[in-house]
Amino acid sequence: MEKLLQQLENYKKEITAANPVSADDIEAFRIKYLGTKGLVKSVMGFMKDVAIDKKKEAGQQLNDFKLFVEAKYESLKNLISETKHTNTDIDISLPGNPVLVGSRHPLSLVLKQIISIFQQLGFAVAEGPEIEDDWHNFGAMNLPENHPARDMQDTFYINQNPAWLLRTHTSSVQARIMEKQKPPIRVICPGRVYRNETISARAHCFFHQVEGLYIDENVSFADLKQTLYFFVQEMFGKDVKVRFRPSYFPFTEPSAEMDISCLICEGSGCNVCKHTGWVEILGSGMVHPTVLENFGIDSNKYTGFAFGMGVERICQLKYRVNDLRLYSQNDIRFLKQFTGVV
Repeated sequence: MEKLLQQLENYKKEITAANPVSADDIEAFRIKYLGTKGLVKSVMGFMKDVAIDKKKEAGQQLNDFKLFVEAKYESLKNLISETKHTNTDIDISLPGNPVLVGSRHPLSLVLKQIISIFQQLGFAVAEGPEIEDDWHNFGAMNLPENHPARDMQDTFYINQNPAWLLRTHTSSVQARIMEKQKPPIRVICPGRVYRNETISARAHCFFHQVEGLYIDENVSFADLKQTLYFFVQEMFGKDVKVRFRPSYFPFTEPSAEMDISCLICEGSGCNVCKHTGWVEILGSGMVHPTVLENFGIDSNKYTGFAFGMGVERICQLKYRVNDLRLYSQNDIRFLKQFTGVV
């Protein structure tokens, strides 16, 4: 037993004096003392020569020796690591690697602004499912089966009899609001919609809409016009000119499309405005009495107006984007132009 203790003490002195200077030296230290054929394994073999009454004490001494060697190994590893990271050859005053800053998608930026403008007027935000039934998407909006207006919207049908489809407009959200809520109602309905159209610079099979609905007593077309005037001035500036043109929508009567003076050519004529100086940005009108009655709203007591716009069109005019496909191509060269835009 005395001989074992003396050997362990000599080994400790040897290990304490070890001073590796590189990662390779550290690895050599590990192999020599802690490897499968190392010193620690070797001294553990001395247990067979220790008397039975001394085995407990010897086992404790050998275990302490193993812990001592492992602690020395860990301290040497840490020392080499710290030395590596504090190498004076590294100039810590140099600029670090640049941090890439992301941004919101341009459509998200415009949608956020549209919502903010109408919230100033007291409009709440309502959302609904993108997969709709025929009634909420068409029937409730005064587009019964075989109505010619359905031909204006090439629809992606998921199922027939009963008909389920990808919504063609967010009017379906208006339908669900009128179904659950009685007047007064004042909501905007943002969301993605789908139509079976050929993809080009001017059209896509999916796009984004914001529709608005206001129903109360004594709501007039004048209220509609002033609401949309306010929106246009907040979105595009006070100097933008506005005009209304009579139009047809099955869910409003009377109906009108709203144009603004072209922001790209400032009214002088270009390809975007088809050389007219005007660009259509939305459709609008007074809610058709039949639509009100479909949801049990007394059309003799209540009136309302509705409007709908494509977010892509608003974004195109605001940021002068000339190709609709850019919004969904994830081209970093296009998207990084909006970094820093709030």
